[in-house]
Amino acid sequence: MQILLTNDDGIHAPGLRAMRDALAGMGDVHLVAPYIEQSGVALAITYLHPLMVHEEFRDGERFGWAVQGSPADCVKLGVLEFCPKKPDLVVSGINAGANVGVNVHYSGTVAGAIEGAFFGVTSIAVSLDLAETPDYSAAARHARTLVERILALRPPAGSLWNVNLPASTPEGPRGVKTAALGVKRHVDVMEKRIDPRGRPYYWSGQTPIDDHQAEPGTDVRELAEGHATITPLQLDYTDRPALKEISEIDWRLD
Repeated sequence: MQILLTNDDGIHAPGLRAMRDALAGMGDVHLVAPYIEQSGVALAITYLHPLMVHEEFRDGERFGWAVQGSPADCVKLGVLEFCPKKPDLVVSGINAGANVGVNVHYSGTVAGAIEGAFFGVTSIAVSLDLAETPDYSAAARHARTLVERILALRPPAGSLWNVNLPASTPEGPRGVKTAALGVKRHVDVMEKRIDPRGRPYYWSGQTPIDDHQAEPGTDVRELAEGHATITPLQLDYTDRPALKEISEIDWRLD
């Protein structure tokens, strides 16, 4: 199996290394990741300047390719340039922090998986809710199990999945829940501060779980209660009922 692995935390992130080690037993892992952190860039791509790439080595062996670009850039390069053949699986993660609810739309981690799905490859984003001492090795083992379970379903080509693991504890996750995205956000934060010269600056909200309504059956709720969550996503944003309704309107420009 050809596996393309990326992330948005950068090629030196501990979650990426742990995921690479965990996936190694499943097939040939080709790692293409951003040179520096690209959190929150969503599906941004680079086209106004060249993409510079550096080959990274660890212990005398190729570790992967570091790209001065976004996760979507990395997947494009991985599929089109660095993988010997079209990958069978794209994995993006392990991200340092949960990607649930509306934050999925901002996430560079999820964007890496979306780009893989655009290529018709089964793609899975994996994130770990942060704790004081995150255990990426244990998270990667759990993630590999869930990846294998998803692949055992024989999902259609280009299927897209979002996996979140709860904050690391000695006991591990309470279990696994399938869940919908929790898209109701009850608060957002833009914190205003003043620099030493008296000028205002701002920090955007940094609470991906706390700023959502924890509705039953959502990834927000289940993750907060200690469960790993699996959410199948889709690429087509089209509102089909609305499209059908407006198709009956005479839209001529008179």
